[in-house]
Amino acid sequence: MSGFIHNTNLKIAKTAVGKYFRLDGSGHRKERKGSYFFTEIRAGLATFFAMAYIISVNAYITSQSGGTCVCPPDDFEKDLCVTNSDYLLCVQEVNRDLVTATAAIAALTSFCMGLFANMPIALAPGMGLNAYFAYTVVGFHGSGMVPYQVALTAVFVEGFVFVGLTLLGIRQWLARAIPASIKLATGVGIGLYLTIIGLSYSAGIGLITGAQATPLELAGCAPQFKDPITDLCPSSEKMRNPTMWIGIFCGGFLTVLLMMYRVKGAIIIGILLVSIISWPRPTSVTYFPHTPVGDSAFDFFKKVVTFHPISRVLAVQQWDISGHGGQFGLAFITFLYVDILDCTGTLYSMARFAGAIDERTQDFENSSIAYTVDALGISIGSLMGSPPVTAYIESGAGISEGGKTGLTAMFTGLAFFISIFFAPIFASIPPWATGCTLIIVGSLMAQSVKDINWRYMGDAIPAFLTIAVMPFTYSIAYGLIAGIVSYMVINTLVFVIEKASGGRIVPPNKADKEPWTWRIPGGFLPPWLQRLTSGKKDFWREHDEPVSGVEETSERKSESSSAAHAANEKAAVPFDKQPDHIAPYDEQPRKVD
Repeated sequence: MSGFIHNTNLKIAKTAVGKYFRLDGSGHRKERKGSYFFTEIRAGLATFFAMAYIISVNAYITSQSGGTCVCPPDDFEKDLCVTNSDYLLCVQEVNRDLVTATAAIAALTSFCMGLFANMPIALAPGMGLNAYFAYTVVGFHGSGMVPYQVALTAVFVEGFVFVGLTLLGIRQWLARAIPASIKLATGVGIGLYLTIIGLSYSAGIGLITGAQATPLELAGCAPQFKDPITDLCPSSEKMRNPTMWIGIFCGGFLTVLLMMYRVKGAIIIGILLVSIISWPRPTSVTYFPHTPVGDSAFDFFKKVVTFHPISRVLAVQQWDISGHGGQFGLAFITFLYVDILDCTGTLYSMARFAGAIDERTQDFENSSIAYTVDALGISIGSLMGSPPVTAYIESGAGISEGGKTGLTAMFTGLAFFISIFFAPIFASIPPWATGCTLIIVGSLMAQSVKDINWRYMGDAIPAFLTIAVMPFTYSIAYGLIAGIVSYMVINTLVFVIEKASGGRIVPPNKADKEPWTWRIPGGFLPPWLQRLTSGKKDFWREHDEPVSGVEETSERKSESSSAAHAANEKAAVPFDKQPDHIAPYDEQPRKVD
């Protein structure tokens, strides 16, 4: 069987599809080593299963804004329509609209990211951004700054502003100009961010929860034992939640063992096993307890195949913002800066994790296209009633499975498209099925911490702040802000003191500082614009020959994996002699002369 798959992979690599996506064996001068067709399918499914929770979670969070439902003034003043049955039925309809919208926009943007940018990165409405959208901008049941329709208008405009920033090369330059240690720290911080998600209740195994005397506290109790006010677990019930242990052993230890023995599809196996165990009702680990919420979820699950058209939130933007000018501007600016840092950092870190970064230019292939797909996805998603779309750090699950090309994202997109019609199934993957997967991916991403320049505090402290602030503020953007601002303050003060003292007062080990300049090789303008200004008629195509006399590498060196040494050893073994059973997530990109 392995021989058949191996031969089929080689045949597909020789086709036009293999050459377009630069599969291993395609003969393309920039073919991506270790990328195989069937591996890309498996990686796409791994990313999908790690992200599938967003279908129900985004719909639930966003629908809490009330959508286009109108709450009568009396009931709004009384209790924000919490007891108004007609309003709640309308909100339930909005929730079902958003289930379809979430799956649809994730399918479209992920597929386009793979097809046009050839990157193994999936997109969907962003967690964190959807909470800000629902609970701050629109507010619970419409109690926030602006109505739902106006907030969607701000999201729509933001998307097209992003398109402009991308075409001008500003987003790409920002990602490239960030100091090297902070870029490495961003990947580590995202890994810890994934870990804290995997340890929480909302999208994980429920091992930790927020506390009062301390920021976090050990949890692990069943939901019915949590204090309704503080959300804490009583001491007698901590670590006694059976769903947590199912997630740890079947989704955690089993997945790790399968990965250690290089079993293909290890992550998918773990997620599916926990999900199947959690679906029967009369068990202590069921995802469908006999409660009103559980009954509603089980009724939806029993439909198996269904399609719910978007009726209440489709293209409802309100373009007359005269009554909400200041609030509209605040919402727009907040969406803009959070999304540009969040998505830019995630895209760059995932590209580095996939080994697609060019170490000379500090850019990745088709970056302009990737950022444009993300930007247009934001505007298209707003037409479907969705908060801003962003790149997903759960893409790391697919990259860990060996995903290296756009085929991974395309198969993720196809899975989301299928989920539109099988939403009851895919919306019923419990959080404890994916929690340990996120922790495992977090551990893989954290390996690049060894490459940070810890010798010089001007690099080390900003990098550490980036790592620490991301998980503890639950925001990639805030972590980047902390790292960049602290880097500027520390190193600017050192520079001023050195100049003021005539070069006599400098840190003793300043020679250990990593060099930094805003003049990044490759220039400020994006590559397509450089080719256009140089007179190249087919400016959308890359130059056939290396530019600036610098030899291009067929593969980009990855700084994100401790398995690079093993990959270099394996490079000495002829391809046709390498064992077929070695899983691609153990193969890291290697630099080739």
